Amino acid sequence: MSERLTSEVDYDGSSSPAGGGGAARSESGGVSAAVIGAPVSAAAPDSAKESVGCHAGAEELQKAAASAGKSEVLARYAQDYPKGPHDQPQSMCPAFGSLRVGLRMRRTATVLSGSACCVYGLTFTSHFYGARRTVGYVPFNSETLVTGKLFEDIRDAVFKLADPELYDTIIVTNLCVPTASGVPLQLLPDEINGVRVIGIDVPGFGVPTHAEAKDVLAGAMLKYARNEAEQGPVAAPRERAALPTITLLGEMFPGDPVGVGMMLEPMGLAAGPVVPTREWRELYAALDCAAVAAIHPFYTASVREFEAAGRKVIGSAPVGRDGTAAWLDAIGAACGVAQDKIDAAKNKALAAIAGALSRAPIKGRITVSGYEGSELLVARLLIESGADVPYVGTACPRTQWSDPDRAWLEAKGVRIQYRASLEQDIAAVEELGPDLAIGTTPVVQHAKERSIPALYFTNLISARPLMGAAGAGSLAQVINAALANKGRFDRMTEFFDGVGAGHTAGVWEETPQDRPEFKARYAKTMAASRAAEEAVGT
Repeated sequence: MSERLTSEVDYDGSSSPAGGGGAARSESGGVSAAVIGAPVSAAAPDSAKESVGCHAGAEELQKAAASAGKSEVLARYAQDYPKGPHDQPQSMCPAFGSLRVGLRMRRTATVLSGSACCVYGLTFTSHFYGARRTVGYVPFNSETLVTGKLFEDIRDAVFKLADPELYDTIIVTNLCVPTASGVPLQLLPDEINGVRVIGIDVPGFGVPTHAEAKDVLAGAMLKYARNEAEQGPVAAPRERAALPTITLLGEMFPGDPVGVGMMLEPMGLAAGPVVPTREWRELYAALDCAAVAAIHPFYTASVREFEAAGRKVIGSAPVGRDGTAAWLDAIGAACGVAQDKIDAAKNKALAAIAGALSRAPIKGRITVSGYEGSELLVARLLIESGADVPYVGTACPRTQWSDPDRAWLEAKGVRIQYRASLEQDIAAVEELGPDLAIGTTPVVQHAKERSIPALYFTNLISARPLMGAAGAGSLAQVINAALANKGRFDRMTEFFDGVGAGHTAGVWEETPQDRPEFKARYAKTMAASRAAEEAVGT
């Protein structure tokens, strides 16, 4: 597609740019969202059938999606990604996860269908995190959404994109409003001109976290690749191991697969591809494995495809001395490796890990929380390094593949909170008074406001090796440096003491007086406004 179109898309009466540039650009193309199709004005829905928009809330969106024919999809998501004990953790838009998976893949085009504000936010965040490929966008308005014209627009856009010289795969993602309206991406052709087409629904009201949305796309691609392999010969991977391989399920620090491969070598095994993969043909290699290591334990849809292919899935990971020993035993048993070879692999790996742990001790109380899925693994490594870890919160659900880590941690007295909310993570910091808090951005902010050193899990912990001897020594430097900053926080707190907080924050000639009566009056006004809106809605 050579034309480059731009469009101003209007939602709820406010204009905002939806991006520009052709979607069928090369992989090194620009970093802005692309509008595919003719420029339109997308207004908020106004008919009864389409009155459920972004603002309606999860319950109404779920009802609308079910009545629009998405019951099966939502039921599968509810089973694969169970919520609770509350509705779902606070997280970024789930579609960010699946979007990132597609944007990392070679020769893969990504198209979003959703509200303009959502598409803008998702593409902005993706490019902020280093995406260097254009994101396609099919805009809509009330008429095209209700009449089915939106699906036809998506179909036309996919046909325009399907150039086998540029792409192996096109991924089309429905966000909340198209999913709630029942836009049937499953009716798209499976392939066009030799280019695979995969349509998925990733609504915020159906997929709890962006981490699990990675599994939605990874599982869909594995299913497609498995069907291709069952039908006949498929493309060979760029690199093929001479030994039987262990597929690694879950995003990992780039150096970890190398370390895992070194640990597996004495058993006559090799590290296979990491799923989500970086190109399509790696999916075939991932399926053609001796066993699967569920490094991140929430990839339920992907596990289903591996099990359908007859592959056994092993939980936990080679983290720390105890974790590595148990993991090598489990991998060896799953692959039928002789015990002497398993022992040889353990002897080689465990001695190096024990040495690394002894050279890099960590002393202090640390709370751990995050939404990546590796929180339990990090806690294990910290404890084996000498740290006291009383609490681990993860936005991901409990699954059978995290049970080995859960059992080990609970035996050490650790309290584990699956589907942790921000409030629970902050309450743990308040209750336990750690020397260091590892967590999401608001947890880090809360801790630092209380002069507690803190580290952002995603950027500072996930961006380091965890496996084997390399992982054993990797966290100590950043953790110990953060622990040593306690004195600096105390000095800053003392320096700024008396500046004010809450309604007295800032610099004033006269200290502001709190006026709770204004707050109460405003609260009553807002409550009355909400009641009036509900009355109109009924």
